[in-house]
Amino acid sequence: MKISRITVFHVDLPLEHPYWLAGGSLKFETLDATIVKLETDEGLIGWGEGTPWGHTYVPAHGPGIRAGLETMAPFILGLDPRNVLDVERAMDLALPGHLYAKSPVDMACWDIAGQAAGRPIADLMGGGSRTPAPIASSVGAKTVDETREVMERYRARGYVAHSVKIGGDVERDIARIRDVEKIRKPGERVLYDVNRAWTRQQALRVMTATQDLDVMFEQPGESLDDIAAIRALHPAPVSVDESLVTLQDACRIARDGLAEVFGIKLNRVGGLTKAARMRDVGLAHGIDFYVMATGGSVLADTEALHLAATIPDQNLLGVWACQDMLTVDIADGRGPRNTNGHLALTDTPGLGVAPNEDSLGQPVAIYTS
Repeated sequence: MKISRITVFHVDLPLEHPYWLAGGSLKFETLDATIVKLETDEGLIGWGEGTPWGHTYVPAHGPGIRAGLETMAPFILGLDPRNVLDVERAMDLALPGHLYAKSPVDMACWDIAGQAAGRPIADLMGGGSRTPAPIASSVGAKTVDETREVMERYRARGYVAHSVKIGGDVERDIARIRDVEKIRKPGERVLYDVNRAWTRQQALRVMTATQDLDVMFEQPGESLDDIAAIRALHPAPVSVDESLVTLQDACRIARDGLAEVFGIKLNRVGGLTKAARMRDVGLAHGIDFYVMATGGSVLADTEALHLAATIPDQNLLGVWACQDMLTVDIADGRGPRNTNGHLALTDTPGLGVAPNEDSLGQPVAIYTS
């Protein structure tokens, strides 16, 4: 079996509500999605998606995915997509770095491999838990009142896990955390996500002021060096996501005890193949997990669910899905969908969901062998 054709689509995914990060300094209203269709000489088709969270959040750029695919396509065509390590090495040789551009190809290869084997991707990777995974909301808001409003909107959809965005103003952050903890319902899980928006002194002030609440913070500094510098000065559990990009990052975090949770974002780390190695490092060091798409449609959500299903239930804190935040649905309701705040894996071979191709518009590029 060989990859014979690569078709690339560009789709805008409008958000239902404006989304704020870094204390309101970054605003997002539409996501730039790249959808990749891999066709083989034996008739199997695999789908992949790369959707960074805008152009200003991290070093990942929607148009950059499409430029990267143009560079990598000659090296991918003719390879057997079931040999995911061969495809991974070909992409890494053709385009060093730029992991976010490789993720949709990796997803599509796993989709084909699963279809060829007649098994879902998670089962093919050796996991396959069917326990429904709690979806973590993403509460991007500027004020305490807005935070309450957004949380209630997600609660109405059954969500029991929430990622509340903070950062940028010490007093405002302390007030928001205390307010959310005041209204937190029994059984709810809340992660306070700083998104790198604190300096070291800001981090220590907020974490010290909320120590009595026993809460967990995500990415409370710009870099791993920042997180390491304050690690011994506070007792709060920490999750790392923006600074978890490579296997080397995962090894350092685990070795030096910088965090208790890995927030694995599949597009950021280069896809399932590379993410699986991070999973294994984390499990070997007693680290728990959130698994997330960086953004995007149900295709990206489903990819995250497959990796989550390879993690023992007791180590999985939740998944993040973007589908409830969008005003368009490129898969016409197919694939895993929010059911009382959870996503459940199906037994469909491969990824388990494909887009309605008519909803994607005309291709922006086609590469053939």
